[in-house]
Amino acid sequence: MKFDTLIVKGIEAKHNPHKAIIPPIFLATTFVQDGIDEWQDFAYSRSHNPTRDNFEDLFARVEGAKQAFAFASGMAATSSVFSLLKQGDKVLLNNNVYGGTYRYVHGIFANQGIEYELVDDLNVIDEIDDNVKMIFVETPSNPLLRVTDIERIANIAHQKGALVVVDNTFLTPYYQRVLSLGADIVVYSATKYIGGHADVIAGVVATNHEELAERIQFMKNTLGATLSPMDAYALIKGLKTLSVRLDRQAENTHKIIDFLTQHSGVKAVHYAGSYSDHERAIQQKQASGIGAVISLALQDGYDSKIFAKSLELFDLAVSLGGVESLICHPASMTHESYSAELQDKIGITQGLLRLAIGIENAEDLIADLNQALDKAKI
Repeated sequence: MKFDTLIVKGIEAKHNPHKAIIPPIFLATTFVQDGIDEWQDFAYSRSHNPTRDNFEDLFARVEGAKQAFAFASGMAATSSVFSLLKQGDKVLLNNNVYGGTYRYVHGIFANQGIEYELVDDLNVIDEIDDNVKMIFVETPSNPLLRVTDIERIANIAHQKGALVVVDNTFLTPYYQRVLSLGADIVVYSATKYIGGHADVIAGVVATNHEELAERIQFMKNTLGATLSPMDAYALIKGLKTLSVRLDRQAENTHKIIDFLTQHSGVKAVHYAGSYSDHERAIQQKQASGIGAVISLALQDGYDSKIFAKSLELFDLAVSLGGVESLICHPASMTHESYSAELQDKIGITQGLLRLAIGIENAEDLIADLNQALDKAKI
């Protein structure tokens, strides 16, 4: 089945009780067993739950993975992946990753005897040290939308037996299939585009490696950061409209990029592939779209605080991926865990603003940006 059909018809009604079009929500915490040594498929919902299993099975098919695991948040999903590491290991990450990911590696790795290094541009790496056991890639990155060549990084990592993990939150499997590019694990904040309606906190991990899958399942069950049945149902429902939402959001995004790049009050617009011709070529090679997140900086003589406050259709809020358009200030909202020095080095300036484009009418969104820019001129 094509992607659009699979996300709608992937859970077949004929396999549900009473042939229900929508799979039921099983809220039970525990399940009756037929007898000692007569165990059923489900025993306790922290370990497995029929509704959550329905989502995980569907998402594995959507991702092109053998197994997928649903977590209570994107950070719970990322934490489970980092649990694969042991004392003495080292992790490479691109330097502008999600602030929560940086908070984890900066605040927890040292206690576990794990090293990490933030790399300005993973695309220039030709080899890695023997103690590097994982390369964690966010592409396009947050919030500067830098692009990393997944296939090239995978080839380099696998020569030394290192794992490649890709945070694919911004593009989803609809625009970028990272496992087919050589990544060992893909991780998502499903709070964003997978859910798509800003009403569920969730994360997903998927892989084709059985040993890695067993370890991730072990950590999910042991640490208990599993997704509730209600939230699993919300993801099933959200996933059904992923392609139509992203297509509309991407269409709006291209129109907004065109407007902003031509406005005299805008100094820079960042989007996937905008950094250089090389990154644009990588993006076009490994993805079918640029997504719906961009960031921008205003020219001198424009006040970014007035601009953000003057917007009427872009709500000032963290997160992204819902049908609503949002604006955020990365330096103080999503990446506040970065030191001021590190923010400056990476390019997360006080004037940088991130836009998450929704499904509203593009003309209305552009008009809103235009009037806010007029008000922001000082």
